[in-house]
Amino acid sequence: MSYVTGNTIRTLRIKHGITQKELAEKLNVSDKTISKWETEKGLPDISIVEELAKALHVSLTELFTGDLKTNENVSGNIKRIQFYVCPICGNIITAVGEGNFSCCGITLLKQEAETAEEEHSLFVETVDNEFSIVMKHSMSKGHYVSFIAYVTSGSVEIVKLYPEQDISVRFRKKGHGFLYGYCNRHGLFKKYI
Repeated sequence: MSYVTGNTIRTLRIKHGITQKELAEKLNVSDKTISKWETEKGLPDISIVEELAKALHVSLTELFTGDLKTNENVSGNIKRIQFYVCPICGNIITAVGEGNFSCCGITLLKQEAETAEEEHSLFVETVDNEFSIVMKHSMSKGHYVSFIAYVTSGSVEIVKLYPEQDISVRFRKKGHGFLYGYCNRHGLFKKYI
């Protein structure tokens, strides 16, 4: 695991137009301490790292990795939603646009959705102003669909599924959009509705 580097601290401090003295005052340390960190003659204590990230206007992940992200997606469209799924615990993270997320100690990759094909066919029927979705897919502990999501221009709904349960989901109709599903072996798939 990497730790905060002096180069990252210096780069961020300069980027935000903060002097060593100003940063030191924000963190209640001396400017000599900041200089030591930047010249890699010392490291910030773990107890101060969260304050350091806030003072430098970055996330903890960016501070630790030095991989600085610029959000160029100022007007995200929810239909461009991205799914990040932890392969260890199954945690689902959604983002409108690109992101840098981690879970269980690993950096998550953005899931690329394939068009739902025969093995991952979603059968959709309208019942009482709802979409009723069923799917014939293995739901064993080793091969299953972990979630179904309904995404429109204004909303996202996710239903978490578990092994040994049937795939039968209902969503209130909110207009055209996409249905997404995630198979633990084959990844993300989608269907336009």
